[in-house]
Amino acid sequence: MQSLVLQSDFGLDDGAVSAMFGVALSTEPKLGVHNLTHNIPPYNIWEGSFRLAQTIDYWPAGTVFVSVVDPGVGSERLSVVAQTKTGHFVVTPNNGTLTHIEAIYGLQALREIDESVNRLPGSQASYTFHGRDVYAYTGARLAAGIISFEQVGPELSLNQVVRLHREEPQADPRAVRGIIEALDVRYGSLWTSIPREMFLEMASGFGDQFRIRITHHGSAVHANLVTYVPSFASVELGESLLYVNSLDRMAIAINRGSYARAFGLGSGSSWGIEITPANLN
Repeated sequence: MQSLVLQSDFGLDDGAVSAMFGVALSTEPKLGVHNLTHNIPPYNIWEGSFRLAQTIDYWPAGTVFVSVVDPGVGSERLSVVAQTKTGHFVVTPNNGTLTHIEAIYGLQALREIDESVNRLPGSQASYTFHGRDVYAYTGARLAAGIISFEQVGPELSLNQVVRLHREEPQADPRAVRGIIEALDVRYGSLWTSIPREMFLEMASGFGDQFRIRITHHGSAVHANLVTYVPSFASVELGESLLYVNSLDRMAIAINRGSYARAFGLGSGSSWGIEITPANLN
């Protein structure tokens, strides 16, 4: 038996998440059901995709994730289960939620959920709560070993995966470029897509200063001079810093402050960032 991990944009203000737990535990009372987060901003598929990738590799192979950020519920979008190259499973609408996992870890196989057998009995007349009726139910059955991956439904080509637009980071001798992939939600740090190894090709070590330039839809909206340091404690309160975050990517922050809120910045594929050594003219 494997663990079941739930993510959604439902919040915890009503009984939606509890209903998903109930369906899972009614399927198998001994099943371990856990929360990733239910605070994805409403309808924000990009955020749901990133938070899955942020988390999935820290769970044992075989773990089943259910991710429900589904503004197209009731439409013709497909309901799928993806098997990753790391051996995890993701039960989700095929609407872009798999973008970051595919880019970072890779996908092994994809199957469409056959709702004629993998749907909560008695729910066929409901078209608006697939998170409970299809995804939690199918995810619980898969995690509990009641069905195999092959019994989810017919196999699909990986070419059918819906992908959100995501620019890959780039580097040249004078700069590294990427996007602000996400915000550290509680603290307002900017988490970029730029890997540490790419950045270190032009950095000599801690204490170096760098210029950052941020664009939104291609237009410059912010620039600053920051110091590359190992942690927040390396700079004074209120001072900006450049550091390596917990995902081994470059990040920008203010010690004891929110960089995003201070400068009105956001995240997603439309937010670009360029980092250059301060000593370059």
